[in-house]
Amino acid sequence: MALATRTDRRPSFARSVWDSTVGKKTVMAVSGLIMLLYLVVHMFGNLKIFFGPGTFNSYAHWLRTVGEPFMHYEWTLWVIRVVLVVAVVAHAVSAYQLSRRDIRARPTKYVHKKAGSSYATRTMRWGGIILALFVVWHVLDLTTGTVHSGGFQPGHPYQNVVDTFSTWYGNVIYIVAMLALGLHVQHGFWSAAQTLGAGSRSRDRALKTVANVLAVLLTLGFIAVPVGVMTGLVS
Repeated sequence: MALATRTDRRPSFARSVWDSTVGKKTVMAVSGLIMLLYLVVHMFGNLKIFFGPGTFNSYAHWLRTVGEPFMHYEWTLWVIRVVLVVAVVAHAVSAYQLSRRDIRARPTKYVHKKAGSSYATRTMRWGGIILALFVVWHVLDLTTGTVHSGGFQPGHPYQNVVDTFSTWYGNVIYIVAMLALGLHVQHGFWSAAQTLGAGSRSRDRALKTVANVLAVLLTLGFIAVPVGVMTGLVS
């Protein structure tokens, strides 16, 4: 008698976690916090532009030499880029799948908006799309120079930034994206804290305050650069 072939293999632990709603929310939370940490560091780096081209260009060069001589030129920067790409993809995929799962669970739209839902909560999806499109434009503009408005100068980030924000559309794209970022951070930080178990009735007010402060600081910090170029403080 032939032996029956076993086909009902149990999914791996990692697969089981990923397939669960809690697992996807955890991936969203962790990847979001990784990106938030990068944004805070990136904002402080951007503000060095107010100290002149020498300081800003030196900072940009330093980013490519971090870890030398143990790490070769740009290796550390590429490690950061890879981690960010993985975080962005994981965040986007889990957000999309959670959204589809929510739609399947509630096939008909709410007649009224959820009580207490903030504007940031209701616009998370569109904010994410705006930010994804902005990242593509930002890389093509200031990293590769593909869509740069002026004569892109490799190794001269200060002048490239000034060129970008010397155009009306460069300012509009950047400022709109940073406003979307602020709304995204405002809701995302608090939501991540809830998912990772840091939230509680006693800490909710403090967490929401931190989320609001982070959102305002990041928005103002990033927008300060194009405003500086427009007002002539950076030229």
